[in-house]
Amino acid sequence: MMRSIIASLAILAFPAYTSASPEAINTILAIGPEGKGNKQAAAAWSELIKADNPDSLLQLLAGMDHAEPVAANWLRSAAEVIAGNLEAGKKLSLDDLGAFFLDQRHDPRARRFAFELIQKSDPATAKALVPGLLNDPSPELRRDAVAQLMEQASAIAGKENRNGAVLLYRQALGGAVEPTQVKPIANALKELGVEVDLPRHFGFLMRWQVIGPFDNTGRKGFDTAYPPEKEINLKAEYDGKGKKAKWQPLASSDAFGKIDLNKPLGMLKESVGYAYTEFESSGARSAEIRLGCKNAWKIWLNGQLVFGRDEYHRGQRIDQYKLPIQLKSGKNTILVKACQNEQTEQWTVQWEFQLRICDATGSAILAANRQATPQPESQSRRPRRPKN
Repeated sequence: MMRSIIASLAILAFPAYTSASPEAINTILAIGPEGKGNKQAAAAWSELIKADNPDSLLQLLAGMDHAEPVAANWLRSAAEVIAGNLEAGKKLSLDDLGAFFLDQRHDPRARRFAFELIQKSDPATAKALVPGLLNDPSPELRRDAVAQLMEQASAIAGKENRNGAVLLYRQALGGAVEPTQVKPIANALKELGVEVDLPRHFGFLMRWQVIGPFDNTGRKGFDTAYPPEKEINLKAEYDGKGKKAKWQPLASSDAFGKIDLNKPLGMLKESVGYAYTEFESSGARSAEIRLGCKNAWKIWLNGQLVFGRDEYHRGQRIDQYKLPIQLKSGKNTILVKACQNEQTEQWTVQWEFQLRICDATGSAILAANRQATPQPESQSRRPRRPKN
């Protein structure tokens, strides 16, 4: 009799939790391209959000470590529901959540969510943590530390403490990797009389050898292997589209590293151009090529195709494409192929790309052979309409 009473009291003291099913998490992780598996994922999500075990929240966040973007969104959404239920029931464990947040091996998005939960539960502690995030591997977490320094710099600049403001802005810039923060910091420093070398900060490659044009009539050029794909001979001359194609140097002074093929090759359509450069690495290491391009493109590193996209005029932005690579010690060769299609509307005129080398956080990796950033020159106005 006594044993049954004790057992009943134990059940009351320690209520049975509903845990997240590992099978349900794996179902979401198995989501394929173009929505494949979404129906099964929806059913798994409905099961997961019933969990009220504090450990389940951490299981979902840990599941994001190797999740593709779509799967990560499903897991994040389920984690938000579970976190809300745990907060309502006062069962959210800040000890375990803090340990997860501090473990830099976890996915940046998951760590960011854990930090946001800490901010809700203990704002003072979260605020005290922010300065230590300035060089965190997660850009999502650096953002807070950079923003805090920007606010402090702006406040003392308004009190005519120029030197202090410059120092704080420079510290903020050292941790900033996102253009939405780098740009205003650079502008603020410029107002204080300090110029920022943005191409160097981002790691844009500014000096190339370019060649073209080659034919892209009917968009056939993307899959056509023209001579630069078979050999790199900067002294060679080839039959191009309507004229001989020769290599020529192109240096950009654009603040965001845009390499404009219209300038050396002409305002052309239905054409293919190539750009080649060499990157001296001080050692073998993992890195990323980050590309912005609104034309069809391919990229080769050391003669091996990294990736390509046969799409046109879908917009261009910094870090539009992130390509993991392995740099070797010493010389690394980079070849970019950029294709123009047949459209002649003014918004299709751009035939350009911007490419930088950085680590996984977005911090620049500078080549050992990097030269000074080219200075702007007066440019003649180019024609509005391209030629075929």
